[in-house]
Amino acid sequence: MNNRERAIELLNQVPEYKLGYVLAYIQGITADEEADTAFCERMYQNYLNDPDPEKDKTYSLEECKEEWGID
Repeated sequence: MNNRERAIELLNQVPEYKLGYVLAYIQGITADEEADTAFCERMYQNYLNDPDPEKDKTYSLEECKEEWGID
């Protein structure tokens, strides 16, 4: 049995509620690197061009912990 056949065999044993994890992993390892880089670049440019004046506001760890109720 080759690797593809073994993978299909194992996939048939994966419960339906876990298939999303498998799908996300497979999509990740088969993704086109150029498309991924282009997507990341678009996300970065969208951030840079976002007119929201609060987009660059930073919060200290202490502020976050206080807001989230973490000691």
